[in-house]
Amino acid sequence: MLAGGFFEWLLWHLRESTIESRLGHIQIVKRGFQENGTADPFAYLLPAESPEFTAIRQLPEAQAVAARLNFTGVISINETTISFMGEGVEPEQEAALSRQVAITAGDNLDSNDPKGIILGAGLAANLGAKPGDTVILLATSSSGGINGAEVRVRGLFSTFVKAYDDAALRVPLPLARKLLKVSGSHSLVVLLKKTEQTDGIVEQLRSRLDKSGLQVLAWSELADFYNKSASLLSKQINVIRVMIALVVLLSISNTLIMSVLERTGEIGTLMALGSTSRNILKLFLTEAFFLGLLGGLLGLVLSCVLAQIISVIGIPMPPLPGSGRGFTARILVSWSLAFGALLLALVITMLASIYPAWKGSRLNIVDALRFNK
Repeated sequence: MLAGGFFEWLLWHLRESTIESRLGHIQIVKRGFQENGTADPFAYLLPAESPEFTAIRQLPEAQAVAARLNFTGVISINETTISFMGEGVEPEQEAALSRQVAITAGDNLDSNDPKGIILGAGLAANLGAKPGDTVILLATSSSGGINGAEVRVRGLFSTFVKAYDDAALRVPLPLARKLLKVSGSHSLVVLLKKTEQTDGIVEQLRSRLDKSGLQVLAWSELADFYNKSASLLSKQINVIRVMIALVVLLSISNTLIMSVLERTGEIGTLMALGSTSRNILKLFLTEAFFLGLLGGLLGLVLSCVLAQIISVIGIPMPPLPGSGRGFTARILVSWSLAFGALLLALVITMLASIYPAWKGSRLNIVDALRFNK
């Protein structure tokens, strides 16, 4: 339970961090944007507002709905010029949607500061910029010309994806629209109150927007880093489960074999009184069942207590591969995990008892009665 709870917490934390860093639970884009949007971004702009968007913003399950405008260009300070990936965002909505975007220096975006931007920590380090510096943004506008803006760095941010932090910056949405000379956005990002609501809301929006030329994407379809990390962690969990099962199997089997040897005289006495080999086999299997049940229940109680203690203390963790920062892990105990652990205890105990029980039921009566003499 402790090992499984640790990995379950890692998967939960990675999932929520991915959702609350950049992706949200649901993204609505123009159909074809995922495949061709990079090559021709201005062909896949959403309108600034529409009846469909108004309905989405009014969903009772939605916690935040924010428009985003993607663009690329170059950023300059002094003699240094670097290319970037930019996002125009709505600061107030984005504050709720991007709770896992950590501001490592300075301040976050503010709609009252229309020329204030934030830089990824890696991009700022490569550029040599810090909060308060004035930088120049250059981007290609919708008309094909080069448009520029002089802006001020409000702060630096980091997410759980280091590669993104090394190239990304965020600006207020009006500034991005002015820089690109457009009025729309590329995506509408929805943050729900609960992640478990995602599938139902995705199906609901797809049926509603099917004929409008819009595509509804769940976060899991966009989270390549999460999907690969989750696959790796799941394989590690399975390896640990097999190792634990083997250790438990061998330990219990050895204990029950010793139990049979210690009771050889008693087995002989039972056989002499008329008990059949089948009855002896049932006795040992019944004993193994109750040992597995009581041991499993005791293990559940101890695991829950230890999980609470460990979670309060925390487990310092280094950054995951491809991640930019470490975190403090905890133990997440769920009903499914507890049931699986109890079932594992019962099944392993019963499997381990089969050979000792069979061995005990096959003893010769005369040899068994002589065993303790």
